[in-house]
Amino acid sequence: MIVEDEHMIATLLAEVLEAAGWQVVGPVGHLAKALDTAASADFDAAVLDVNLGGQTVYPVAGVLDARHVPFVFLTAYGAAALVPPFCERPLLSKPFKVKELIGAVARLVNPATAAGGLGLTIIDGARPAGGSRA
Repeated sequence: MIVEDEHMIATLLAEVLEAAGWQVVGPVGHLAKALDTAASADFDAAVLDVNLGGQTVYPVAGVLDARHVPFVFLTAYGAAALVPPFCERPLLSKPFKVKELIGAVARLVNPATAAGGLGLTIIDGARPAGGSRA
């Protein structure tokens, strides 16, 4: 699942993750829709922009946390933008490199595979067995 309110960044995120072989839910650009999607959609991981048009994404992170869905925060504000209980969660800083994004999502979806690199089961264009949707 992608939660990002800036259209160009949301499109880039979706294109990169789809090219890497994942099915993408979203992008979702508004907090209310993101909360609904986080609570009801089927996906394995999420990329969450911290600031959605002046609202924080933390309520969405709370829903995902309760569902045991891993996520990575995306922000231009650095680690200082993260608040408890999310301070220790994965963070990608804007601007990010494509390799960093793919690596972060790979670690969320399959930590064992990602530990040694980007494993072909994640990025070969096929959806991994057992399903991986971001």
